[in-house]
Amino acid sequence: MRVERPEEKTRKRCGYLSLGSNQGKRRENLRKAVTALGKSGRIEVKRISQVYETAPIGEIAQADFLNLVAEIETQLSARELLAETRQIEKEAGRAEGPRWGPRVIDIDILLLGAERVKDEDLTIPHPRMLERAFVMVPLAELEPELILENERAEMIAARLAKEQKIGAGIPL
Repeated sequence: MRVERPEEKTRKRCGYLSLGSNQGKRRENLRKAVTALGKSGRIEVKRISQVYETAPIGEIAQADFLNLVAEIETQLSARELLAETRQIEKEAGRAEGPRWGPRVIDIDILLLGAERVKDEDLTIPHPRMLERAFVMVPLAELEPELILENERAEMIAARLAKEQKIGAGIPL
């Protein structure tokens, strides 16, 4: 478990969130979630990637997802950011369901500054981000030179895009 220092509460940090939707009006769900992040007053959305259509993960039959990555700036702790994103998901109509099941909106914290967290319900950096084209392709669009596990994000994204089905990016 990580202990936060008081000065961390006042320092803004850059972070990256992955947003996905495969139920209802998917693009509208993403648009509303991005807007809700910015309206919270505690999160500033700096940039968003294009939107990518991707096949769902897992064995559950469901519609394809639309995914994007948002670059944010916040003073929130990782735990506070998780609470904020869960509230946005809830307000959007996300219901509890099976892991890797259909979602009106799904918001995952990928990175938050240099912070490392490993708890039962939160791990930062996101533990499976380097395995998923739907995360790495939009992240690399925003930060191609970002180094993750000694490799540039754009190289990881290019490799994953060859291995996994991912559509061409379109504006939100």
